[in-house]
Amino acid sequence: MARIDSFEDLEIWQEARVLCMKIRILTQETSFKSDFRFCSQFNSAAGSIMDNIAEGFERDGNKEFINFLYIAKGSNGEARSQSYRAFDAGFISKESLEDLLGKTERLKRKINNLIITLKTSGTKGYK
Repeated sequence: MARIDSFEDLEIWQEARVLCMKIRILTQETSFKSDFRFCSQFNSAAGSIMDNIAEGFERDGNKEFINFLYIAKGSNGEARSQSYRAFDAGFISKESLEDLLGKTERLKRKINNLIITLKTSGTKGYK
């Protein structure tokens, strides 16, 4: 297993970043712009995923990292739910919905797997 020196090295952070960019692009479409509050909420949830992964990693301890990963997982669920809302409102296509659902489902599994790995590893970090 390769050494992880920064949160940018984490596959889950990289995937969360891609999801965040995808949602940003979708919310810049004309139909989406008409609901500024929802657009902002959707972007915030997506950003929260990658930001909490980064913040947790920088805390230098498994216990705190795990806590932030749970928050990121919750934000991922929020983005997944908002994907359905965006589809139901006619803001995104069925194809975009399926893409977002696939990305959020994969990310959920990977975050959960990292949580399990951190809980069972012998390394605890500083905190």
